[in-house]
Amino acid sequence: MVERVVIIGSGPAGLSAGIYLGRAKYNPLLIEGMQPGGQLTTTTKVENWPGIKEVMGFKLMMDIKEHAKASGCNIISDTVVAVDFSKKPYKIFTKLGKEILAESVIITTGASYKKLNIPGEQEYFAKGVSVCATCDAPFFQDKNVIVVGGGDSAVTEAEHISHFAKKVTIIHILEELTAKDPIKYKVMENKKIEIIYNSVVKKIEGDGLKMTKITIEHQKTGDTKVLSADGLFVAIGMKPNTDFLKDNIELDNYGYVVLKGKTVTSKDGIFAAGDVADFTYKQAITSSGFGVMAALDCQKFLSKK
Repeated sequence: MVERVVIIGSGPAGLSAGIYLGRAKYNPLLIEGMQPGGQLTTTTKVENWPGIKEVMGFKLMMDIKEHAKASGCNIISDTVVAVDFSKKPYKIFTKLGKEILAESVIITTGASYKKLNIPGEQEYFAKGVSVCATCDAPFFQDKNVIVVGGGDSAVTEAEHISHFAKKVTIIHILEELTAKDPIKYKVMENKKIEIIYNSVVKKIEGDGLKMTKITIEHQKTGDTKVLSADGLFVAIGMKPNTDFLKDNIELDNYGYVVLKGKTVTSKDGIFAAGDVADFTYKQAITSSGFGVMAALDCQKFLSKK
């Protein structure tokens, strides 16, 4: 059996695509992946989803999943480990040993935030540790916040957080910021923001319910220092989840899917949406709209066959 369309990934982009294609009677098959519901399931409160003042991230994604299923999207719990897009029908291989054939594919596998991989990071994730200032900065009103990193993401996050926090401290491993975004000059002049260079965060500690402090180490002297902190934002970049796509479609130097049109990839009938192709906006709501665009483009492709 050849599926008309297979959606790989179950975050906002994938499930939104599933809703649209399901309602259009294309019977899409969606493969959830290792993290059903995507990154949003790991967050706590979401306050920027239109029409809902406040909702837990996990609940929001489970509600969207149920919407997709009710719309006619067939969802399976499995993970794609490899694909063969060399000829049609396209082949998709899963962790549970399935080989799925497809006329068209929508890739919505997202991207993963790079981690510090230090003690306390996982324990206090969503208990002070965050990866998204746009999402979580309002929760740190008049608090002391740490931002780890020195690139464009870090300075953008720090500037945004400074509108809420009492103090923002940037911890950067190098001697100067690597950011190219002009916003870094605003950050360097902002009296609420302090920058500590040549240093790394060694561990995050707390009281079990929330983080309360971090330990940093100077790269040259080896000296350590403890800083009180109510929050810590990791801003050292992202890695798109595209390892399984190598040599099958065009990827850029960072691993993001290269788009030839709004959602069209380098292969006929293969589309992409969400963070797997978006290194700029990285928001759940933009990913959802991106998924809808991919669904409509895929629908147009299939209608011509």
